[in-house]
Order: sequence, then structure tokens, then C-alpha cells
Amino acid sequence: MKKKDLFLIGILLAAGIMGFVVFKGIQKSASSNEQILKISVDGEMYGEYSLKNKQEIKIGNTNVCQIEEDGRVSMIEADCPDHLCVKQGKIKEFGESIVCLPNKVVLEIVTDDEKTEKIDSIAK
Repeated sequence: MKKKDLFLIGILLAAGIMGFVVFKGIQKSASSNEQILKISVDGEMYGEYSLKNKQEIKIGNTNVCQIEEDGRVSMIEADCPDHLCVKQGKIKEFGESIVCLPNKVVLEIVTDDEKTEKIDSIAK
């Protein structure tokens, strides 16, 4: 290996570390706000629920999700054939989601300032 190779490896390593630090900083600032479970069915808003309250939420006639005391969310029942949404496990962090494709159900963790959808652009 030549000096230029080591220099390139060092730059790539530093860029990777900086990217990781920035990502963690963004994630930490997002988690400082109250986190909300946003549920949508077939692209339409079904409801928003605080992760602070333990509860079981029946989503139509197809799915049931559960919010635990520690704020973790899981899909506990689904009538889809593969049950991948149930097998996926629990989510808790900002940006994580559980998707049930056959039933078109999406569980997503957002912060309280992002719960209302904003328009980024309009195209004609």
C-alpha cells in the first residue's frame, strides 16, 4: 500500500464516522420530542397514538397492534397469510415502521412536530 492509498482510506473512514455522528445527532434531537404512533390504512390516516399510554389498538377487522409500557410497538394479530408484520418484532425509535402489505396497514413512529403531513412541493 502506498501513502496515497492510506490517505484515501483515512478520508473515507473519517467521512463514515462523521456521517454516523450526524445521523445519531439527528436521531437524538428527534427523540427528544414526544414520539407518536401514526397508523395509516390504504394511504389514509387511521389514527395517532401517544407511546406513553399502554394500549391495544384494533385496526379495522384485520390487524391489532399493541403499545407497551416502555413505548415499544408491535403488531400482535393480523389476518394476512404470511404474518410478516407480526414476526417483524417491536419498534420504538423515530423513523421505524411496521408494514402489513396485504392489508395495506402502516405503523410508523414520528415526532409530535412531524405528525401533520406537510407539502414539500406542488407539480403541475
